[in-house]
Amino acid sequence: MELLNAEKEHYQQIGRLVNSAEELYTICPSGSYPWDEEQLSEIAETRLNLTICSVEGCVAAFGNIYNVVPGESAFIGNIIVGDNYKGQGIGKKLIQYLSELCEESYDAIPHISVFGFNTRALLLYTRLGFVPYAIEERTSPNGETVALIHMHLDS
Repeated sequence: MELLNAEKEHYQQIGRLVNSAEELYTICPSGSYPWDEEQLSEIAETRLNLTICSVEGCVAAFGNIYNVVPGESAFIGNIIVGDNYKGQGIGKKLIQYLSELCEESYDAIPHISVFGFNTRALLLYTRLGFVPYAIEERTSPNGETVALIHMHLDS
């Protein structure tokens, strides 16, 4: 497994990591399913350090950094691990890598947001040292009220 800068030629594979509109909502609430190259190109214009995890030449995971306030905070976002790669530590390595970039490149405390119903991600982030600091009420695409939990890395 290697961590690489995401390039335009990876966008199609990144989009295929998402299996449903519901899953895309957890990764990119403003996205529309299927997640396509055009949407990923728009993300690339506003976000930093677009990163993939490559396993034997295949895109296994994706994430990036956004809303950077140097010396203060930087958010890790759009985290997705392909179904065939879950449970192998790839998400953990990606979050750790992006967290280090936040700290070392931007002198910023890593932040991450996760929906309360995304138990697997919530538990991973907690194991990695992220702690909740705020909860935002959101409305899901099917009209349900859901909680978006904002977390930061506890120093």
